[in-house]
Amino acid sequence: MQRVSATTAIIALTAVVSAAVILGHYDYDASMRAGFIPARLSGVATDFAAVPAWLTPLTCTLLHGGFLHLGMNMLMLGFTGKETERALGAAGIVLLYVVGAFVAAFAQWLPDPQATIPMIGASGAASAVVGAYSLLFGRSRAKAIGPIPAQAVHVVWLAVAWTVVNLLSAFAFLGAGVAVAAPAHIGGFLAGLVLAKPLLRWRWRKA
Repeated sequence: MQRVSATTAIIALTAVVSAAVILGHYDYDASMRAGFIPARLSGVATDFAAVPAWLTPLTCTLLHGGFLHLGMNMLMLGFTGKETERALGAAGIVLLYVVGAFVAAFAQWLPDPQATIPMIGASGAASAVVGAYSLLFGRSRAKAIGPIPAQAVHVVWLAVAWTVVNLLSAFAFLGAGVAVAAPAHIGGFLAGLVLAKPLLRWRWRKA
């Protein structure tokens, strides 16, 4: 029997939980109790039962604002996660995803620690996988700039490109009344860039 990949397991768990919440019309309640709310991480208490604030960077990845939101995130994760897991292994992809979720939440918290709007969705954590995928499998045309090696230039260009795309997308969607967690996407992607090579070396340390 073929072993289920860690990427597939993450997608399946996320899809089941998100679908149950969406179909049960628990969207608002779930987002307030298990979504990432920066103010809660800053110590603001709630007057209702909720998931511990330190755990919400993970629980928020299991919630989505509709099937389109869920589908887009899982498609992005599935496309990049499959190949990234082959390089980093099951433990590596899980560690990348979890760390990416926490870094994404911190990046969302940083600009406004008192924000009370919940962040939901797996896009921040998935962005870490996209970042690692881009670095490991993307074709680099970067050239060294003085003492700065080509690899470092490539990393910087990837980070700048992802940041610009997400800021422009956030601005465009804001005009349509849709909030996009651009800081979380950027933070997650940067985490992927930073962790890709160390996780690759860790996976093949005994090879």
